[in-house]
Amino acid sequence: MKESENSILQFIARAQARPATARARRSGLHVGIGDDAALWQPRAGYEAILTCDWFLEGTHFLEDRHPPRSVGWKCLARAVSDIAAMGGEPRCFLLSLALPKSRTEKWLASFLEGLRDASYALNCPMAGGDTTQREQVLINVTVIGECRRNRAILRSGARPGNAIFVTGRLGEAEYGLRLIRSGDKRLTMRDRRLRKHLYPEPRLEVGAFLARRRLATAMMDLSDGLSSDLPRLCAASRVGARIELERLPCVRIARRDSSKKFDALQIALDGGDDYELLFTVAKKNVAQIPRAIGRAPLTQIGEITSQKEVVLIDENGLAHPLKNKGWDPFR
Repeated sequence: MKESENSILQFIARAQARPATARARRSGLHVGIGDDAALWQPRAGYEAILTCDWFLEGTHFLEDRHPPRSVGWKCLARAVSDIAAMGGEPRCFLLSLALPKSRTEKWLASFLEGLRDASYALNCPMAGGDTTQREQVLINVTVIGECRRNRAILRSGARPGNAIFVTGRLGEAEYGLRLIRSGDKRLTMRDRRLRKHLYPEPRLEVGAFLARRRLATAMMDLSDGLSSDLPRLCAASRVGARIELERLPCVRIARRDSSKKFDALQIALDGGDDYELLFTVAKKNVAQIPRAIGRAPLTQIGEITSQKEVVLIDENGLAHPLKNKGWDPFR
């Protein structure tokens, strides 16, 4: 990218600076922002993981409800979550940004603070990108990651009898989104109930642990909700699943919200944006799965089956088909 064409990217690069050169080189970047393209090379014995993600105003965030700092953090964190789901580590990212002139000062500065914080927290420096003008903000992030050769964890490895695990508590992000949409004037962006929605944390430590010890047979991140994502993993592996509802780690609804008819189970099943990990483990290895890794609890919620259907088992032992009601942009 030519400097004359990318003044905003140069501003972004300066905003991110905390001596970036050595850090970028450690990430495999030989040439970053300032040229027509970046040069990157994976380490010996590793292979590259590539992923990209849209983050759109009006679809993924609301200009009058979501602080720009959280938009900056989240646009990178959600893309990095795909790297975690493969058992890899992020190395660098590309940013494509379209925004109106009205957002090139205060809004952009706050957005960059969040993006910078995510970049450093996730050890993922920016390698370049592109900018342009548009009436609404459009963000596309491409992340380059690495995993040891032949160690990537795919969706297609689950087998009948495998245990099914998830990280964290499901539905916390959806809970936060509903609170933001409620228009409650007493709500502040520092409210702990909003944390998962505004500042998700990709489970890199969990993914790396599972890959390093070769414990997960299949894995993906929960971006669209368990009811949408689990069937995708099962389809890729050509299997089915049984989920025990009593084991599901559901969002905890605050007492002050009990009168608002939040259904914790429904939100846990169908709520998207959690960026937790869903993974399967052979029975012989279940004992090697700890209760938590870092700040992420790990919970066994069911079992992979040979029948190609996904069912929920209620407290009475009765089976119910899992209805796909998670996020779908075309629904």
